[in-house]
Amino acid sequence: MKVLILHQHYKTPETGGALRSYFLAKALVGAGIEAVVITAHNEKKYKTETQEGIEVHYLPIAYNNRFGFEARSLSFLKYVWCAVRLASKIKGINYCYAISVPLTVGVAAMSIKKRNGIPYIFEVGDLWPDAPIQMGFIKNYFFQQALFSLERSIYKSAESIIALSPAIKTAIEKKIPGKSIHMIPNMADTEYFKPEPKLPYLEDKFVVKNKFVVSYIGAIGVANGLDYFIECANASRKAELPIQFLLCGDGALLERLKRNAKHLGLQNLSFIDFVNREGVQEVMKVTDASFVCYKNLPILETGSPNKYFDGLAAGKLIVINFGGWIKKEIEEAGCGIYVNPLQPTDFVKKIRPFLSDQKFLLQYQASSRTLAERKYSRRQLSEAFSKLFP
Repeated sequence: MKVLILHQHYKTPETGGALRSYFLAKALVGAGIEAVVITAHNEKKYKTETQEGIEVHYLPIAYNNRFGFEARSLSFLKYVWCAVRLASKIKGINYCYAISVPLTVGVAAMSIKKRNGIPYIFEVGDLWPDAPIQMGFIKNYFFQQALFSLERSIYKSAESIIALSPAIKTAIEKKIPGKSIHMIPNMADTEYFKPEPKLPYLEDKFVVKNKFVVSYIGAIGVANGLDYFIECANASRKAELPIQFLLCGDGALLERLKRNAKHLGLQNLSFIDFVNREGVQEVMKVTDASFVCYKNLPILETGSPNKYFDGLAAGKLIVINFGGWIKKEIEEAGCGIYVNPLQPTDFVKKIRPFLSDQKFLLQYQASSRTLAERKYSRRQLSEAFSKLFP
């Protein structure tokens, strides 16, 4: 068995970023299945290399999360064209596993199926084109309808669909009744991230000694709505809470957020540059509460954010500012709190009990780790993924 993984944004622990496709490829290798990845990088030349038994092909296609909509679209389309051509040269492929976003990777999978007779499984991490439409990036009605038609064609042509959340699964079932849909959410790496006491040298490094630490680790784009994170820091400053906020990552809105924080004089907010996996682990080791933040849009409640699962694995109190399936889950598991996205003072109100009662905090943190082990462990989900390929 040989499986081709199409993912434009494939990352490794050394580079940092979302590692789902890396873990999926490793799961295939561990199950005795050959794994080939076609991805892209910002270098000017094509290259291929073998990493831990995974054959990885890097296409020279620039992409940056600071790109605007047009630049992103051009990058996505170029990847489709180049990936289809390259796939025709790789011999012995039995299955294709196409990872969105973007939705256009489904075009590549359909083309490979048509040209080479290779069936594909389509993974849906975010609902496209619903997300960019709700965010206001795609306003033309006819273009919207064309994208919805493309979405349905991709779903229909796939052997099966993988949804990363129950909300995504439900949405696809409504769009394509009767289609085979599996749910394999993002993974909590319970072997790498573990509940650990804070280390003094890391507290010194991040200047958080004797502070309750709330961290956001991830992309800093429009969808993440991090103006609210800044507002929570400001509300906490006014309330004189002993909290230090850490914002770690990169993205199109980073400089604007830095200007806003400086204008407000937020000494209780620190910016940390984008880091690799080891760097994320260091931030987690000084964190009390992991903040998962999104812009206040219904479609963004359906996703499966990596930072949520990292926070669970590390045994952190989870703080979210959106509804949906994650809100329901953290409230039922007793591992997190929901704060009103329109009222940053709600954060102050709901975080206070955890500042005054260490046992209460530890109870929620232990529940996070329990949820990670019970439902989202990487080993458990990797096994489920590898069984997709007979």
